[in-house]
Amino acid sequence: MRAASLRGRNRQLAIAGVGVLALVAAGLPLGAKAPGALRGAGVPVGILPAGPLDAITDVAGVLVGQVTLEQGTRVHTGVTAVLPHGGNLWQDKVPAGFYAANGYGKFAGSTQIEDLGEIETPILLTNTLSVPEAMAASVEWTLDQPGNAQVRSVNAVVGETNDGFLNDIRGRHVTIADARRAIEAARGGPVAEGVVGAGAGTVTFGWKGGIGTASRKLPESLGGWTVGVLAQTNYGGVLSVAGVPVGQRLGQYLYKDKLPETSADGSVVLVIATDAPLSDRNLRRLAQRAFVGISRTGSAFSNGSGDYAVAFSSAASVRRTPQRREALASISDLANDAMTPLFQAVAEASEESVYNALFAAHDVSGFRGTVKALPKAEVRAMLARAPRN
Repeated sequence: MRAASLRGRNRQLAIAGVGVLALVAAGLPLGAKAPGALRGAGVPVGILPAGPLDAITDVAGVLVGQVTLEQGTRVHTGVTAVLPHGGNLWQDKVPAGFYAANGYGKFAGSTQIEDLGEIETPILLTNTLSVPEAMAASVEWTLDQPGNAQVRSVNAVVGETNDGFLNDIRGRHVTIADARRAIEAARGGPVAEGVVGAGAGTVTFGWKGGIGTASRKLPESLGGWTVGVLAQTNYGGVLSVAGVPVGQRLGQYLYKDKLPETSADGSVVLVIATDAPLSDRNLRRLAQRAFVGISRTGSAFSNGSGDYAVAFSSAASVRRTPQRREALASISDLANDAMTPLFQAVAEASEESVYNALFAAHDVSGFRGTVKALPKAEVRAMLARAPRN
């Protein structure tokens, strides 16, 4: 990404042995969402209020780190890391659920999540051919944590999308060190969006996509829980923004044959966090409902798309601690009848996270061509003219 795109807020370093690549520990100082975000356009999504940051980090304890790699037009890729909490993840595992809406892709660690219902490492996102490096980084980092000297098995969790249009993906520029830096850069607070981290080279509905995030805070009468979503957007269809058929009106959509390289296939990966004390079974249900929001954006869920969601609870009361793993344990989790407000929250946050990725992105000239950013002024004008209930 260009340094100016984050207004000089990020740290840039040269990476030896790969040429002059920019490494960005992407974040923003405390404050409101970045100016390009959808809420900055004055069009809220759904009926529920966002959290203070409108980000996955509104869920207490959740940390995000990003590393962005760029080199001229050739390299546009990176790594995004989400840590469910800042402690020893292997020792204090979190309950989790996984769902694949369409399985054309790679999501390392998913079978153990499905079978055991827990996560024991950071969740990393990167490009399709860099999954091995991200896994190795997660394993190395986990083994190095204090208290893990006897650990002999690590289930690294890594999702991916294919950024091969803008990025020289066959060059496999992401290193183990890069992925580890993303983990080590993880912190709370505002999260950078758009052309950052694992979203540096992604394309969404034929426009420049990227990383997007959003959150919803339930009122106390519905439990007071928070749901946050971080999305890596790289998919196609017919873009709809808050119910407005933007893709059709702008003449860019699936099967129009305008952008054959970028308009149809692709992937979306969603990382969902909540402070609600949920079982792994209900976390899987939460992951499923996230795709309600993705469908509202106009996704075609195409044959060549890897559409994945992983959800976890950061609530300390449901963590799989050593004491709870070694003996009969009593855990209080939320009842099925209390899940519907959380389903509404995750649908809204997932939908908005995609829009935020699009609104925060800028034009990128890459390995096989240039992808323009969403024409924000035109879209805002459409949204302003749309009738509101």
